[in-house]
Amino acid sequence: MPLLEYLQQQNWIGRPAGHWEYVGLCPLHEESRPSFYVNTRKDVFYCHGCGQGGDLIRFLQLSHHLGFQEGLAYLDPPATREKEAIAVLEQAATFYQHQLDQYPEALGYLWRRGVYHPALIRELGIGYAPGGNLRRHLTAQGYSFELLRTVGLTNAQGADALYQRIVFPLRQGEHIVNLYGRSIGSAFAHRFLPGSKGGLYAWEKVRHFPEVILVEGLFDYGSLRQAGFHNATCSLGTHLNNAQFRQLCDGQRTVYLTFDVDANQSGQQAAEQLAHRLGVHGIMALRVPLPQGYDPNSFFVGGGGSAEEFRSLLEAAQP
Repeated sequence: MPLLEYLQQQNWIGRPAGHWEYVGLCPLHEESRPSFYVNTRKDVFYCHGCGQGGDLIRFLQLSHHLGFQEGLAYLDPPATREKEAIAVLEQAATFYQHQLDQYPEALGYLWRRGVYHPALIRELGIGYAPGGNLRRHLTAQGYSFELLRTVGLTNAQGADALYQRIVFPLRQGEHIVNLYGRSIGSAFAHRFLPGSKGGLYAWEKVRHFPEVILVEGLFDYGSLRQAGFHNATCSLGTHLNNAQFRQLCDGQRTVYLTFDVDANQSGQQAAEQLAHRLGVHGIMALRVPLPQGYDPNSFFVGGGGSAEEFRSLLEAAQP
C-alpha cells in the first residue's frame, strides 16, 4: 500500500507542497505548524519537527512501537504468517540436517533402509530430530513459541513433534511447505506436520522426462535414485491430492505406477484406480509388477534386486 494512501485512511490531512510532495501536521508528535512531508515518488516521509523519516513500515514501527517483523505483520497479517512459517520450517530443516551426522543410530537406520550415499542425503536435505533442543535453537533465532506450536514443530509442552525421526523436507517450488518424520523405532508413528504435503516429491527435477516412475514412499524414492533412476517421483502415499494429479497430467508422458505389492492388495488397488483416472486424461499409465510382498525399497534392500532387474520390471509393466 502506498504511504500516502495509508495516512489518508488514518485521517491524515496533507496539502500539495510540490510536484511529488504533500505536507501536513506530523502524526508522530504534537505540533502546531505542518512539518511532516510525504514524497509520493519515493514513497517516503520526513518530519522536520521530530527528525523522523522512512517508508511505510518505518512509520508503522514509530507510530505503533513495533519491531520490523511486527510492522510487516501489522500491514499484512496472513502473508506475514505464511512467510514466517516458511522461514521457520527452513530453519528447522537446516537444524535437523546438522544433527544427522551426530547420531549413529540415525545414520544406521538410513543405511538399513538403503539410503547411504552422502551426496544424495545432502541433496534431499535429510536430517534427524533427536529431541530436546529444537525449541531452544529456534527461539534463539527469534521465532516465537506460539509460531512453533502453530506450525506444529513443537507440542504444548515445547517438545519436538518429530522426536526420534528421520526428517525429510517437502518442498513446493523453492519453499519448504512441510516436514515428514520417519520413526527410527517402533515407539513412534511416522508423521507429517499439520498442513499440505505439497505436490509430487522433487517434481521439478522430473517433470520434463517423457517417462516418470511414481512410488509411494520416500525410501522407495531414495532407493531408485541410488540405483540410477533419476526420473522417479513420490506421491507420499497411494492417494494423490489434486495438485499431484494435475502435475502428472500437465504434459504427454508415460507414468510407471510402482506401488507396494502388499498382502491386502491396497497398493495394487490404488494403482489400478489411478491408472484409470490418468487414462481418462490421456496419460499412459503402466503398473510395474513387483514381486509379491515387495515395495521398491525392499526390492533393492531386502530382495537384493539390481538396477537391471528393475528395468526388466519396467519393460514388463502393463496398463
